[in-house]
Amino acid sequence: MLEIEYISRDVCLPGYAVYVALATDPLTGCAIVPFGQGAEGSTVFLPFRANRIYYVVQTADGAIRKMRIWRQTQWSLSYDVTGEFDVIYSDKGIRIRIADTELDGASCVDALIYAKSLRENDGWGRILANMERGISGGYGDQYLSEFKRIDIEKGRTNPCSRLGAERVKIYQLLPRLFSNVNKRRKLNGTLEENGAGKFDEINSTALSEIQAMGFTHLWLTGILRQATATDYSEIGLPADDPDLLKGLAGSPYAIKDYFDLSPDYARNPEARMEEFALLLGRIRSAGLRVIIDFVPNHVARSYSSTVLPELSFGADDKSDQFFDPQNNFYYLSGKTLELPTWKHGVSISPTCKLLGTCDGRFNGELDYARVTGNNVTSECPSLNDWYETVKLNYGFDYTSQRRAYSHGATPPQPIPDTWLKMDRVLAYWQALGIDGFRADMAHMVPPEFWAWAIGRARSRNPAVLFLAEAYNNDPMKVPNGDPLFAALDDRKGNVMFDLLSAGFDAVYDDPTYKKLKALYDGCGWANDIDDALGHPFIFQNSLRYSENHDEVRLASQDNWGGVGMNVGRPVSAILYGLSRGPVLFYHGQEVGEPASGPAGFGGDNARTTIFDYWSMPELAKWVNDHRYDGGGLSESQNELRKFYSRLLSIIGESAFRDGGFFPLNPCNIPNSRYGRLPGESASGHWLYAFMRYENAGGQRFLVIANLHPSESLSDVHVWLPMEALEFLNLPAGQGASLTECLSSEPRRVIHIQALGDGVVVGGIPPLTPLYFELQLKPR
Repeated sequence: MLEIEYISRDVCLPGYAVYVALATDPLTGCAIVPFGQGAEGSTVFLPFRANRIYYVVQTADGAIRKMRIWRQTQWSLSYDVTGEFDVIYSDKGIRIRIADTELDGASCVDALIYAKSLRENDGWGRILANMERGISGGYGDQYLSEFKRIDIEKGRTNPCSRLGAERVKIYQLLPRLFSNVNKRRKLNGTLEENGAGKFDEINSTALSEIQAMGFTHLWLTGILRQATATDYSEIGLPADDPDLLKGLAGSPYAIKDYFDLSPDYARNPEARMEEFALLLGRIRSAGLRVIIDFVPNHVARSYSSTVLPELSFGADDKSDQFFDPQNNFYYLSGKTLELPTWKHGVSISPTCKLLGTCDGRFNGELDYARVTGNNVTSECPSLNDWYETVKLNYGFDYTSQRRAYSHGATPPQPIPDTWLKMDRVLAYWQALGIDGFRADMAHMVPPEFWAWAIGRARSRNPAVLFLAEAYNNDPMKVPNGDPLFAALDDRKGNVMFDLLSAGFDAVYDDPTYKKLKALYDGCGWANDIDDALGHPFIFQNSLRYSENHDEVRLASQDNWGGVGMNVGRPVSAILYGLSRGPVLFYHGQEVGEPASGPAGFGGDNARTTIFDYWSMPELAKWVNDHRYDGGGLSESQNELRKFYSRLLSIIGESAFRDGGFFPLNPCNIPNSRYGRLPGESASGHWLYAFMRYENAGGQRFLVIANLHPSESLSDVHVWLPMEALEFLNLPAGQGASLTECLSSEPRRVIHIQALGDGVVVGGIPPLTPLYFELQLKPR
């Protein structure tokens, strides 16, 4: 028996309804509750995948009990019930008692209770505020982020948020680059010439330093065995056809064996799995958890597993058919693949020019061609396509939008073979102790697969972390086939809804990153940030970054206005402080790695190359011959590293981990003392500010950042409108002291007689973020 109470006498009145969402089965469910005018009202987004919704609606004629069940791929219609749950009224409110038979034998369930007034808002209703349960209430769509995890057997109830008590802070590390201190850095150099980092060089000192900086997770990027020009024939792994290569090292996202590791990283290549196991042990001893890449959309054209050959792709495919739901690939029958690497006897691609042994052909695709990883349905992909990869088939025909798998209200269909194989990939690495996965281009794979696969992964480890690299503006995205998702956001839809509901813990925040970059490399304003924040469900579950391997370096001389490494201070302070989701930090960011000059295939594009054998000159000064003591860093680099460490510590505080967000730029646009420069007719060009507040502990922060590269902003006065004070749950006459926590000593303290008068911050130097914690004065 499970009993949950909602304390409020209002919910006993006609026109009110109380809802209980339960997750009793990790394999199935949905994070979006069905919605409808005059029915269940506006949309509710949950912090877990529920498979049961119970609700009681009060009418003038009595209470009506209803429920919905998640059946395979969609919610059932709501229906009246009698014995499934009981409703008990008291002078405090309502208790809902759910029978054991409804709990699927689960020993632990996730539960969330909320209430609505259905007689308001023209039938769309209003969610009732309940600060005890972290529900702010109001009209329109609502994301409810806090829930209870109930141990049925032990009778324990624990409060939870989507990612748990600890803020997830990820350090991204590409082993090829991280510990490589080779100073030669020869253009297009080989492994022997330029070297590569090794698993055993990521030693206990390095890991302790990363953990001490404030990180919780280590993303080991690009460790799976990829197509490469390096010859390991002595262990049965010859070099790949140069026509299939981008760079001598090869792209980490052209994977040749999902079950193997790159031998580049092992001191003894034949013992690479054993050396990796030792690294995992060191990582655990340092108090960190491990994330690796999961690349589901495409594989190297030369994919062939030597570890589990029975799980190689395409062996049983019908290559005479473009699409078959049980095929692993898409085929262009009777076509010969013509690669863009060679034409009329001349090598075209940078790698072919270097090796000089290309012919524009691949022996595996002489009788047919296969669709490239970026959906090019042609035997002649271009040099700008992902020609080195082949797209995997998940039972979705992207040319016709046909889904040949169970979805929505369709009858059950066989599970596609690619689904089963990819589940084996996840299970394999979970069994080796991997704690999470960063899914490459997750939006290009059907959300129904993700719901199935993540459910199975969580049945093996409920705490496994899934992060989605995804972009809603990509025309190659695959939306969910359930009409429920297409109707979201005024029928505009958003693939991020689909992925989060499928079970991802977070999705990439590309829009906010781009708005900030446009401030320096375009004509953007800080005010534009608020336009990119998006729906609360997506906003609070976004992975924030200011660098990663796909994006340019903050310290690049040709990007971010050429400002240099310190532009990362306000940019990162804003991005990392906005919401509750995880944050991502790219190795070298902490010391201003600039990615200057070409390395090889990667070119001179302000990104540290992932295609070539290379090292990072600035990070190598911190690595310092694997002492990891920063012995070669300048004073300014050491200060930057300390700044990031302080920032990572503060964003783990409850206001940032569990609190709400309130933007201050919209209400300060007419405020002439809000960082307005001469010649500007509105404020908010270079200044951005917001509040964070967590109700349970009462922690409050004001975050304000001067993004200008060279101008100090003087006499800054931030208005706090009544809506901001209501957000902070404070009266206008409340006095407070604000202590700045992010800067190094001495800390600035501001005393305020009444918050309704706003906050006089004074001068803010260029590229400076400030994190003020509010302490209330006795009234």
